[in-house]
Amino acid sequence: MTPMWIVVIAWMYVAVMMAVAEAFGPQGSILGGLFTLLLYGVAPLALVIYLMNTPMRRRRLREAEARAAVPEASADSGSVQPDAGGLPAGDAIAPERKEP
Repeated sequence: MTPMWIVVIAWMYVAVMMAVAEAFGPQGSILGGLFTLLLYGVAPLALVIYLMNTPMRRRRLREAEARAAVPEASADSGSVQPDAGGLPAGDAIAPERKEP
């Protein structure tokens, strides 16, 4: 993951230099430099970093779901309660079908 941070730092360096050149150029303005920094630097990098972290977010979500799926044993009996899922019980007897 470290080499990708080098790309992010290099991209920000180039975007800042472009913004400085835009702001202090003969035809440039500070507002133009700010927009250059936002549109060439911050916005694309926010998207790239978000997409780079997607596998890590998915892995954390799966781990959290796995931890939540493992029922915790009660302290006194050491076993899992039968309805630990918290869902209502279904019908114990199947309904009868009409014969054709």
